[in-house]
Amino acid sequence: MIHKLLVANRGEIAARVMRTAHALGIATVAVYSDPDADAPFVRLADEAVRLPGAAPSDTYLRGDLVIEAARATGADAVHPGYGFLSENAGFARDCAAAGLTFVGPTPEAIASMGSKLEAKALMEKAGVPVLPGATVGPDTDLGAVAADIGFPVLVKAAFGGGGRGMRVVHEPAELAAAVEGARREAASAFGDGTVFLERFVVDPRHVEVQIVGDTHGEVVHLFERECSIQRRYQKIVEESPSPAVDDALRAELGAAAVAAGKAIGYTGAGTVEFVVDASGGSPGGGAPRMEFFFLEVNTRLQVEHPVTELVTGLDLVALQLRVAEGEPLPPEVTGAVLDGHAIEVRLYAEDVPAGFLPATGTLHRFRIPDLPGVRVDTGVEDGSVVSPHYDPMLAKVIAHGRTRAEAARTLARALRRAEIHGVTTNRDLLVDILREEEFLAGRTDTGYLTRHSALVSGDGRPSGHPRALAAALAAQAGNRVAAPVLRNLPSGWRNVGGMPQRVAYTLGDEKLEVAYTFRRGWLTASVNGALLDVRRAEATPDAVELEVGGVRRRYTVHRVPGWSFVDGPDGSAALAEVPRFADPDAVAHAGSLLAPMPGAVLRVLAAPGDTVTAGQALVVLEAMKMEHTVTAPVDGVVGELHVGAGDQVETGQVLAVVEEEAS
Repeated sequence: MIHKLLVANRGEIAARVMRTAHALGIATVAVYSDPDADAPFVRLADEAVRLPGAAPSDTYLRGDLVIEAARATGADAVHPGYGFLSENAGFARDCAAAGLTFVGPTPEAIASMGSKLEAKALMEKAGVPVLPGATVGPDTDLGAVAADIGFPVLVKAAFGGGGRGMRVVHEPAELAAAVEGARREAASAFGDGTVFLERFVVDPRHVEVQIVGDTHGEVVHLFERECSIQRRYQKIVEESPSPAVDDALRAELGAAAVAAGKAIGYTGAGTVEFVVDASGGSPGGGAPRMEFFFLEVNTRLQVEHPVTELVTGLDLVALQLRVAEGEPLPPEVTGAVLDGHAIEVRLYAEDVPAGFLPATGTLHRFRIPDLPGVRVDTGVEDGSVVSPHYDPMLAKVIAHGRTRAEAARTLARALRRAEIHGVTTNRDLLVDILREEEFLAGRTDTGYLTRHSALVSGDGRPSGHPRALAAALAAQAGNRVAAPVLRNLPSGWRNVGGMPQRVAYTLGDEKLEVAYTFRRGWLTASVNGALLDVRRAEATPDAVELEVGGVRRRYTVHRVPGWSFVDGPDGSAALAEVPRFADPDAVAHAGSLLAPMPGAVLRVLAAPGDTVTAGQALVVLEAMKMEHTVTAPVDGVVGELHVGAGDQVETGQVLAVVEEEAS
């Protein structure tokens, strides 16, 4: 039996594994990097061991240090979570050699799926449908291979996943650059730059099947999950069951997934992923024929495993631990049935309209309401710092309902009422998706966000004007409470009427100038010169009740130095206070290239004096294991260059200056 479990991971998955381990009476050990020293998962563990450093390569990817930590604390088992060392066959072998139980499949099973190329060959032999493809070697004729597969093709890392090391190529002229870029990204993220080409199915559904195997040869499936809504090939909305899968297709997918698991002798919890193509014709007309093709086997617990837990009533981590102890699969697993519908969203720290750029900062407040049927798996809390070193996911928010529509409605309400202050997130996008007509009809595929670009840009969301007024009134109320004299006077009251009080905020790229005046019990207010029809206004430092245009709304206001965070039924706003007197040194020179996020400079592609054109790549940054290219804003000459390869930069830092050519 397992008595003490070391969790070789961080954040929400580390906390989630520990909670189940504690419920089973198992003591836990955390390992943590320097940025994670004060993280909630570290406090949750019974013991914790520091891994010196910040970068994953120095900490969570150091299997030798993890095993040393297990020895030092007397742990007898290791749970790898997902990511990091979870699909590292060498680490699983090293654990066995050290006398530690690795909570996961055998090293041989992991190794067989570690290379996507070998995995495809093995699956094809087992009778699982696969897509045509080919490995890219030093002597590969890229043009000939791609032409044989047919455009568009997908360039894909042979090792790893999560959207890293992937490029879609539509034209032969784009192929060489795409292969080189994918190689660099794969080498950086996974330590191996091998890539291959594969037929790219345009806008398929991404459907995966949860499997569980024991050490007695039994492998079963626990139904499918739909994971089609993605950005940068990474999932952001997952659900079970899939709205597109009927009983017949579910049986076919399940049988293929079980065949895949048995082909590699799978033990523990794993996932077989498929692309489902509905573009094919159907004999005799009617609905399109659904074809599915093997994508990969994830030999670990998936990020989206909670939706399966909620529709089956099973604890997959508990199953992993019991299988690792040698128990056979119990009847509730072999006879599992679907109950209702569950939807999960991944709440990321990222700027969606800016191209899903990762965001960093301090979470001044992180609260998601405790609604019936809602589950929150998170590794952050009030005061947590979101750093550039790791994946930007803050939490998984999951809702279970009797029907799909009920789950979507509940989840949208939980997200809308959440208070997430201090870091830009994708919360508004997630709410908009959950309320969008095509999503609610179940018509989702991997091209969903491309079709719904307005959701990404934020077009059509409510104006921030009432929330800016609420921020101004809460600030004024706070000033009155803190006033040493006459604090009982109404906020903004003057003995003789005069000029209105003014305050300015920025909301993203928009500047909001608020002017308001109290006269004889009435509030007159405008934002950017537009008069608001305010019929009621009551303010405290923490809450404001406004009736604007005949609709009464209550806003909560949370202020930290320089910022006001306003939450209400019409949305949330992070309002940056504009100083009355601007610092002239804070204004960037025209033509400046600013770092869009914190990260490391990978490459500098120009030198001072070079002539460049608008859109030309000048600097390549790496943040959260992804490459981001910064381009020239105008045609001109590089006048200044402030960074070199290897430098660390912060958001807004000037990387270079391009002097615009005189017309």
